[in-house]
Amino acid sequence: MNGGNARGIEKLSDARIRAWLKRGEGLKLADGGGLNLVRLPSGRATWQVKYRIDGVEKTYSIGPFGDVSLAQAREARTEVKRVTKEGRDPVQARRLGRAAEIASSGDTFGDVADAWIAKEKKDWSTIHYEKSKRAIERDVLPLLGKLPVRDITPAMVTEVIEAIQRRGVRDTAAKVYQHVRSIFAYAKAKGYRNDNPADSQGEILRRADHVKHRPALLKPEELGDVLRRNERAPITPAVRLCHRLVAFTAVRIGNAVAARWREFDLESSPAMWVIPRGQMKVRRRDHPHKVVLPDTFAEELRRWRTAQPENAEYVFPGAQGREHLSRESVEKALRVTLGLADQHSAHGWRASFSTLAKEHYLDAKDDSYDKAVNLALDHIHDTDVARAYDRGEKMKKRIELAQWWGASLDRAERGADVVPLRKVTA
Repeated sequence: MNGGNARGIEKLSDARIRAWLKRGEGLKLADGGGLNLVRLPSGRATWQVKYRIDGVEKTYSIGPFGDVSLAQAREARTEVKRVTKEGRDPVQARRLGRAAEIASSGDTFGDVADAWIAKEKKDWSTIHYEKSKRAIERDVLPLLGKLPVRDITPAMVTEVIEAIQRRGVRDTAAKVYQHVRSIFAYAKAKGYRNDNPADSQGEILRRADHVKHRPALLKPEELGDVLRRNERAPITPAVRLCHRLVAFTAVRIGNAVAARWREFDLESSPAMWVIPRGQMKVRRRDHPHKVVLPDTFAEELRRWRTAQPENAEYVFPGAQGREHLSRESVEKALRVTLGLADQHSAHGWRASFSTLAKEHYLDAKDDSYDKAVNLALDHIHDTDVARAYDRGEKMKKRIELAQWWGASLDRAERGADVVPLRKVTA
C-alpha cells in the first residue's frame, strides 16, 4: 500500500484476486474507496466503482478483470473521485467524451451528410442546394447528426421520417427521405458501413395526395386585371416591379428576387437578362439562361435603374438586413394583398405564358415555336438529341415570342385584346 493513500484503500493484490476467483466464493471483493471486483452470473468478474452525485449512489463500470488490471482499475477510481468532486457525473462525462471522440473521427452521420451535400452541390441550383441543406439541418441532424453512421438502425431512420410526417408535410418527408437514403448510399460506397438502413423506409411514407397544380389564370382579361391590381396595391415599389418582371418574362420567382444588375444588358436591342447556369433549377446544360426582355417592360427597368444607387448589386434590394427581396414578399403580395389566393401565383405566370403562347403560335406543321416556348421557360428536355438541338437556342423565334407576350400583357392591362400575331393552322 502506498503511504499517501487513506486507511482501508488498496486492500487487494493480484494473488488475492486470483485466489478469490478460483474459490468461486462471494459476489464481491472490495479494494476500498468504492472500488469493487464483482462476480457476474457468467463466472467472470468486472470492476465497478460506487460513487455519489447529488446524494444518489450510482455505479461506474470500468471493465472485466483480465482486460482491466488492478492498477488500471485504481486509476479509474481516482478519476471518478476527481470528476465527482467537480460536481459532475462520471458516467455522463464518459458518454460526452466518447461522443466528442466519435465527432472528431469524421465518421458521424453529420460528417457524411456534409460530404455528400458538398459532392451534390455542383449539380444543384443555388435554391435547391439551400432548401435541401436547410431541410437536412432542420429535420435530420438533430436526431442523427452526432451518431456514428455505422451504428444507425432502420428504426432510427423511421423515427426521422415519422417526425416530419406528424407535421403534416408529406412532400417534405418524401424529399428528406430521398436525401437520407442517398447519404447512406454514399456512406456505403465510402466503406463506412455495409448496408443502407434507409432502403425500406419508403414504405412508411404516406400516399401522396392528388397533384394540385399551382394556381394560374389563363385568360388575357384576367391577367390584365392582375396587373391592374398590382399597380393599385399598397405594396413597395420593389415588390410591385419584381412581380411585373415575373409576369413579363415568366422566370421563376427565385431568379427574379435574386436578380443582379450585372446580369442585365438594358442597352441592347432587344434588352437581355443572362442568368448564370448555377442559379437555375436545371444545371445540366452548358450555357446560361438568356431571357429576352420585351420592349414594353425593358423601359420600366431602365427607369428603375436610374433611381437606384450607382453601386447597387441587386435589382430588388431587401429590407431589414436582407440582400434582396424574399420570395415570400412577392408571393404574399399576390396571395393576400391582391386577394388572389387559389387563383393565381407568381409561378402561375409561367403556365399563363406557356398556355397562351402555344395557343397562338402552335402550328401543326411546325413545332419550332413549341420548342422556343420550352427554351424560354428553361424546361428540361427528355433526350440528349433534344438538348443538343436546343444549343442553337432558337433566339429569333424567342425574341418574337417575348415581344408578342409583352405587347399582349400591355394591351390586357389597358383592357384590350391579346395581340394576334400568328394564327393556328390546321
